[in-house]
Amino acid sequence: MSERGVTTITLKQINKEKVYQYIYRTKQTSKLQIVQDLKMGLSTVSQNLNVLEEEGLIQRDGYFESTGGRKAQVIQIVSDVRISIGIGILKKMFHIVAIDLYGKVIAKDTIDLDYSDTEEYYEKVANKIDEFIEEYKYQKERILGVSIATQGIISPDGSGVMYGTIMNNVKMRMSDFSSKLPYPCRLVHDSKAAAYLELWNHSELDSAVVFLLNRNLGGAIITNRKVHEGSFMHSGVIEHICINSDGPLCYCGNRGCLETYCSANSLSEIAGMSIKEFFEKLRENKEENIKQIWKEYLKHLAFAMRNLNLVVDGPIIISGYLAPYFMENDLNYLLKQINLSLPFDFPKENLIVGTNGQYTPAIGAALFYVKKFIDGIAPTI
Repeated sequence: MSERGVTTITLKQINKEKVYQYIYRTKQTSKLQIVQDLKMGLSTVSQNLNVLEEEGLIQRDGYFESTGGRKAQVIQIVSDVRISIGIGILKKMFHIVAIDLYGKVIAKDTIDLDYSDTEEYYEKVANKIDEFIEEYKYQKERILGVSIATQGIISPDGSGVMYGTIMNNVKMRMSDFSSKLPYPCRLVHDSKAAAYLELWNHSELDSAVVFLLNRNLGGAIITNRKVHEGSFMHSGVIEHICINSDGPLCYCGNRGCLETYCSANSLSEIAGMSIKEFFEKLRENKEENIKQIWKEYLKHLAFAMRNLNLVVDGPIIISGYLAPYFMENDLNYLLKQINLSLPFDFPKENLIVGTNGQYTPAIGAALFYVKKFIDGIAPTI
């Protein structure tokens, strides 16, 4: 192929990518708006729209209100033309979600299944994923990939878990899943996946600390709009910050880790009841011991938030299983505790609460394949 031919093909791909991503960003637009904003010729835009429509990537749906002339046709992407699957693995269950190209959850489920490092377990997970996809009638060619979030630190090359005390899953490998599924697969630390979701949801976010308040505590550090990994993938492991050297024994073998005070499991253990029951009693506002347990929990959480804010000057994000239980008065109390000993005020708008609860890691994991698709739309799909 001639150099000129390669250049022509490349230019077509670039233009196609520009048009698609413009439609993706604006959500709804018109042909004339694309021409004006991208400064492309009308024929070039028309050709690219035809190609994208033939590939099923965009659709023309309805008309904008008239501004005096002919009504402009509404152009938008087909958001579910491709779907990403996210998995969040825990000791006793795993969460599964399907998201569209805007990261919207279009299906979700929780599967009760005890983790074990056995072929039988991985076969069951793969079968449940297949059943989930079949239940919602998603054709295989629409699936971008399966991204699996798990408790445990993932190796730099993503091939497996290299530290997994909570689940005893240090032998978990990406190949345990990819060998049983006909889709691209990847492994990711659940806390890092939660941070990816927050970056997706908050385009203005530059630096932040994420508190993943799951059954076991997790955390992540965001700097320069990236999840900080660290030299050995240990960055953001806030659950093992020691806040009391004489405190309860942590699963890591040390005493007084934040995990032993601020995980959902620790809250449930101290209260002697399930999380659901605890918050039902708390909101009834009748039992003083329940209110005191919650205040102590928030004080410990505020202590960690206060210190981490001195290291990472940015928003603090409350995410995960416990996030939906936080009410306005809880946030006000937490903010007051954070500011008790800070040399400068931590503003309320910098205390952010996530909205996806226990499905957060699964959704965050699934976003990887969505972003990969959107970024690489120009080549043949």
